[in-house]
Amino acid sequence: MKITIIDGQGGRIGRTVIEQLKKRHGDLELYAVGTNSIATAEMLKAGADYGATGDNAVIVNAADSDIIAGPIGIVFANALLGEITPAIATAIGASKAFKVLIPVNRCNHYVAGCVEAPMSDLIRNAIEKIESML
Repeated sequence: MKITIIDGQGGRIGRTVIEQLKKRHGDLELYAVGTNSIATAEMLKAGADYGATGDNAVIVNAADSDIIAGPIGIVFANALLGEITPAIATAIGASKAFKVLIPVNRCNHYVAGCVEAPMSDLIRNAIEKIESML
């Protein structure tokens, strides 16, 4: 099973997802794909097995992933202060992978029905969903 974590900016969400998955399931192979080198480096420090950076890395890895996890902005063109290109958003949206999206109500979008909660609770919920699919 190929699990790809995609993040941008400083990679904080992706780093936390990887840390928690590795702590609970050390044998999982996790792919970290950052929209910038800082995000990729942070996710690799957290224990990701593989890392790559940029548009093409997202496009290639989204195509054959079973699960994609990251902040919800990864499916919105121009989100994360412009780091999510239309090509990235399209590749993730078109992927047959199951997407576990962590709701972050920023970048001019609001997810109706999502309760305001600490990021740690939102990430814990995402981890539980990924674990249910293993």
